[in-house]
Amino acid sequence: MSSTQNESLTGYVAQFLTTTRAGDIPKDVMRLGKRSILDGLGLALAGNAAESGHIVRQYLRTLGCATDRGCTVIGTALKLPPRFAAFANGIAIHADDYDDTQLAVAKDRVYGLLTHPTAPALPPVLALAERDGRSGLDMLTAYQLAVEVETKVSEAINPRHYDHGFHSTATIGTIAAAAGAARMLRLNHEETRRALGIAASQAAGLRENFGTMTKPFHPGRSCESGIVAVDFARLGWTATPIVLEAGRGFFKAAGGGYDPAAIEGKLGHPWSFAFPGVSIKPHPSGSLTHPGMGLMLDLIRQYDIRPAQVARVKVGTNRHMPNALIHHRPKNELQAKFSMEFCMAILLLERKAGLAEFTDKTVNRRDVQAMIEKVDFGVNPIAEAAGYEKMTTLIDIELTDGRTLSGRADFGKGSPANPMSDQELADKFRECAAWGKLPKASAEKIVEMVFDLEKLKNVRELTRLLAVGGSRRVAKKKTRKRR
Repeated sequence: MSSTQNESLTGYVAQFLTTTRAGDIPKDVMRLGKRSILDGLGLALAGNAAESGHIVRQYLRTLGCATDRGCTVIGTALKLPPRFAAFANGIAIHADDYDDTQLAVAKDRVYGLLTHPTAPALPPVLALAERDGRSGLDMLTAYQLAVEVETKVSEAINPRHYDHGFHSTATIGTIAAAAGAARMLRLNHEETRRALGIAASQAAGLRENFGTMTKPFHPGRSCESGIVAVDFARLGWTATPIVLEAGRGFFKAAGGGYDPAAIEGKLGHPWSFAFPGVSIKPHPSGSLTHPGMGLMLDLIRQYDIRPAQVARVKVGTNRHMPNALIHHRPKNELQAKFSMEFCMAILLLERKAGLAEFTDKTVNRRDVQAMIEKVDFGVNPIAEAAGYEKMTTLIDIELTDGRTLSGRADFGKGSPANPMSDQELADKFRECAAWGKLPKASAEKIVEMVFDLEKLKNVRELTRLLAVGGSRRVAKKKTRKRR
């Protein structure tokens, strides 16, 4: 495919976004998308209860744009214009690093280091669907198209993009957000190309900020930037129509190039949800920790390992994993999410690792810090040779009686190779909803509604359930007026 203005890669992406119909998306892909949407909504409920959520709302209130007719900031009573609601919800979905993860196809495309698809793709389409009273099928279709563009662009760009410090969920997430918003607002082909051009010039986010609030800030800004790009494109703002493939475009500037075979003619052939798939996390930590965490739990249960028995733990992976899991002696919950050492230690001590275990207080417990000191994490040549599309992890637990217990895992629970059941996914949603103080009755209705999302006539029925405290506040205002 040539890179002319009339026939280009960017034009191909725009054509996919403007012409694909809901009926073109296979039913199994639709089902997988609904699972990730339910997961994302739960994570937003939990994430907006985090300290970062409080800071975000404190900032947004200073803008003076809150309105009863705005879009829902999930887990709160706050209503805002779409760009700001999407910003807040994008941060919240990624706040606990508990969100879904794109798998890689090629061996040099590093598993776990591509994108978290839902955090930048869902909030823009949810906000715009709520504002315009669109159907669940409209929202689901726009979300699916956004994720498909996001995952294929991420697979195509040279791995240098991530290796040299860019956070793909932030950069490519901006393109995904614009893609979903463009479809949601029914932009035509030319408007969509311009929106992609505007979005790509806003793409940013650096991995040095992993382990801080700025990591979830990345998809929040991606969501906002995507809506801004679409709004400007609708008004006639100009941008290059060949932003992806041009010599000074996104692929070249951000990655040094791309693999055309990974994206040209590949949108929806196959759908990324179908192959290679998307992982849903069982633990609120970096996805690269998950094969090791699943393996550690298996070893603990199989041999009934007690903390006092542990003399040393050796964890080996490919060279890319320590490049992301950079906090070897974490001192707070955000650092702990990117610490293989903490993840091994907390499982040895508690035999679980959920939201309640990833807190500053737990991380700094004396027994946790002492167990962290017993964990050695580094590169293992066997894992390195296994290929980067896997997260091969080898564990050796040296016990005080001289025994060594060993194991290997290539993928973790929640991956397509070992997926969470619908019941397990619903239970995770309930955990997150409870963390965000959503009433149980609302949580159950949301689970049912999302699994039948294509039947929902108006997305506002869903967002009303996600607005914690909203109905009570309205009732109080009405009571005061009657007095």
